[in-house]
Amino acid sequence: MVFEVGPVPFNPDGWGPPEVPASPVLYKPIGPDGAAVPHHHPPNVPFAPFSRSEKLGRIADWTRNPAGYGNLGPGGRGGAAGVFDFALDESSALAAAADDDSTFRLVDGKPPPRPKFGPRWRFQQRPQLPQRRDEEVEARKREAEKERARRDRLYHQSRSAVGGPGGVAGAGRREAAIFKSSVDIQPEWMMLDQIPFSTFSKLSYSVPDPPEDLLLCGAVEFYDRSFDRINPKNERRLERFRSRNFFKVTTTDDPIIRRLANEDRATVFATDAILSALMCAPRSVYSWDMVIQRVGNKLFFDKRDGSQLDLLSVNETSPEPLPEAKEDINSAYSLSVEAAYINQNFSQQVLLRGGDRVTFEEPNPFAAEGEEAAPVAYRYRRWKLDEDMFLVARCEAHAVSDVKGQRSFITLNALNEFDPKFSGVDWRQKLETQKGAVLATELKNNANKLAKWTAQALLAGADLMKLGFVSRLHPRDHFNHAILSVAGYKPREFAAQINLNTANMWGIVKSIVDLCMKLGEGKYVLVKDPVKPQVRIYEVPADAFENDYAEEPLPEDEQVQPPAEDDEASAAAAAAAADEQAAPPADAADAAVAAAVDGGDMESSKDAAAAAL
Repeated sequence: MVFEVGPVPFNPDGWGPPEVPASPVLYKPIGPDGAAVPHHHPPNVPFAPFSRSEKLGRIADWTRNPAGYGNLGPGGRGGAAGVFDFALDESSALAAAADDDSTFRLVDGKPPPRPKFGPRWRFQQRPQLPQRRDEEVEARKREAEKERARRDRLYHQSRSAVGGPGGVAGAGRREAAIFKSSVDIQPEWMMLDQIPFSTFSKLSYSVPDPPEDLLLCGAVEFYDRSFDRINPKNERRLERFRSRNFFKVTTTDDPIIRRLANEDRATVFATDAILSALMCAPRSVYSWDMVIQRVGNKLFFDKRDGSQLDLLSVNETSPEPLPEAKEDINSAYSLSVEAAYINQNFSQQVLLRGGDRVTFEEPNPFAAEGEEAAPVAYRYRRWKLDEDMFLVARCEAHAVSDVKGQRSFITLNALNEFDPKFSGVDWRQKLETQKGAVLATELKNNANKLAKWTAQALLAGADLMKLGFVSRLHPRDHFNHAILSVAGYKPREFAAQINLNTANMWGIVKSIVDLCMKLGEGKYVLVKDPVKPQVRIYEVPADAFENDYAEEPLPEDEQVQPPAEDDEASAAAAAAAADEQAAPPADAADAAVAAAVDGGDMESSKDAAAAAL
C-alpha cells in the first residue's frame, strides 16, 4: 500500500489558503484488490467530522471575524463550543447549525450524580455557609433596629408623660437623673473656666510618701475574721444599727480643721471623700459638685448639705439603663440611698462586739456627750504640694486588725446586688466559684465608686480594704439583705489592678488647687457637667447655699415715711374704708395661724394664713 499526498493549494495573492480552495482528493478503498481510488470532493465543504460525539476539530481558523474575542466564556463564541463551530462563512450550509452550537457541551448532558450524604457532602456545602452567616447577621441587625426603635418609643412616651396631661409632674427618668445638674446653676453665677477630662489624663504629680500624721481622733474596734469564711451557702443576714450615729461633716464645719487652720498648719484643707471625688473625676458619669472657699491665702474644699457626695452611686458606669421612675426601688436615686444604708450597717456588723476598742489622742470631734457614735478613726494627715503649700485632709479608717502583733488599719465598704437581671451575673451562683468574674462585672458597672474607695484607702494609709458582697433576699425587697462574701485587698495592689495611677490622682488635685489659688477671695463652685466629660468653675455669691437666711431691716432712708400732718385725717379715712372692704375678720385669720403653729408646721401656717386672708 502506497501513501500518496494529495494536492497542496498555493495562494499567490497572500498568506493563507486561497479563496477558492482546490478540490481535495479523497481516496476510498474500492476495487477487488482494495486499492485506493482517487475521488474528488465537492468544493466549499470543510473536512470535518459531522458526528458530534467525536472530539476532533480544527486548531485555529484565521479567517474568522474576531469581533467576539472579548466574550470568552462558557456561553460565548470563544468557549468550549467554539471548537465545534463548523461554519466557514454565512453562505455555508452549516451556518444555521453553527448558531446552535452554544447549546453543545463537551460532555454528555446528563445531570451530575447527586453526592451521598456524609463528610464529603458537608464539605461541598460549605460555600453556602457565608450566605447563611450573612442572613443571620441581617436578622440580628433587624432585631437590634426593632429594639432601638422600642427604646426610643418608650423614651418619648416617658418624656411626654412627665408633666403632661395625666403624667406625674417631676417624675425622674434615668436620663433626667444623669443629664440633670447636681446643683441648680443660677443666672447670676459667672462661669470662670471649664476643664475637659481629657486634660486630666495627662497630668502627673508626685507627693512625698508617707504623709505626716498631725492628729488621730475617735476610736475603732477590731475586725471579725469570721466574716472572711462566709460564702453564699452560709450567708448572714445584714443587721440594722439604728442606735449608732454616722457623721458626714464637711471641711469648714470640722472643729479640728478650724483649729489647724488657725494654727497655720497648711494652705489647703479638704476631706478624703472630697479629694477622692476630685482624683477619680475622669471616671464619673453622674453630675456632682463641691464648694471652694478662698479665705485669705487658704483654700477650703467643702460639700453642700445633702450633696451627691454623701450618697453612693450604683451602676453609674453600666451600659444598661436603670428604671426611669424615681419611685422605683431600682432607680438611680433609690439605689444610692440603699447603698449608703447597706454600707453603714455592714461597717458595723463585721466588727467584734464587746471587744476592746482602740482609742486615740482625742475623742470623736462630732459626737455629743453621751451620744453613741459609730467607731471611726479620723486621721488628719498633711501632704506637701509645693515648697510653701501643704494640704491637710481628714481621712477615715473603720477598723483595726492585729497581724503578727502589729496593728493595721482597715477600710470597710460593701457592693450591693439589687437584681441579677441587670448585671447578668447571679452572685449566689458565681461568687463561690467565679469571684473574679463578679468583681470584673462590678469594675465595669461601678468603676467610679470602686476607684473612690481605693483612693480613700490610700489617703487614710489603710493596710487593707475589705469589700463585702451584699445582696437582697429577694429582688423586689430592698429592706432585707444578706452578706454573701467578704474579700480583702491591699490598696496599692488593687489600685494597680483597676489602673488607678496615684501620680495622676495627685496631678488632678494639684492642677485644681493651682487654678483656685489664682482666683481672688470668695466662694466658688466646681460642677461636673451633666452631659459632657468636663468640670466647670463658677463664681457664686458669698451667701449661696446658706439655709439659715434672716431678713435684715431696710435702711432708714428706704423705709416708708409717715404721712404729713395735714394729710393724716384723709389718709386715715381712706385706710379705714379699705380695711372694711378687704380685711377678713381678725379672729378667723388669728385662729387659722394659731392652729397651724400649734401643729408645728410652719409651711402649713403660711398656707392657712394665706387662705384666711
